[in-house]
Amino acid sequence: MTVSHEPPGYQCPLCQLVAGADTPRNCQRDIVRRSPGAIAFISPRWWPRNHGHVLVVPTSHHENLYDLPASAGHAVHDLVREIAIAIRQTYGCDGVSTRQHNEPAGNQEVWHYHVHVFPRYVGDRLYASAPEPDLVAAGLRLPYADRLRGYLDAHLRAGTPPADAGTG
Repeated sequence: MTVSHEPPGYQCPLCQLVAGADTPRNCQRDIVRRSPGAIAFISPRWWPRNHGHVLVVPTSHHENLYDLPASAGHAVHDLVREIAIAIRQTYGCDGVSTRQHNEPAGNQEVWHYHVHVFPRYVGDRLYASAPEPDLVAAGLRLPYADRLRGYLDAHLRAGTPPADAGTG
């Protein structure tokens, strides 16, 4: 059995976003894709050389990996793959990294399972840097959301899956 780290009366901001509400951190315009079991949206917290990274979350509330049912995990990771391909195709980056954190000792800060999808650039030093101290304004997030949404919507309209991200 896992231990919950949610404080008493916790109002999950990711559940609020999933339900259609804007939150102090995110707005509905940040969402780039909804699938039956997951959503993806531009994170309001950026790293110095990895702007526009995306969070992918299940639409049902699960605090962390330990509590995540297989069906929710599959929904999230299927969407992680789509987002990784879209980032690779639209950001001009050299690669993509994913990260996921559990519990305070694992650097989890929001008590809803989520996966980070980062654009990567040669020499960006993502793992040696910390996030920028202030949240990024919605207006600065919007161009990233529009770019990803446009790419993903074009593939949905055409009935084709996002293309492989490989350049080869």
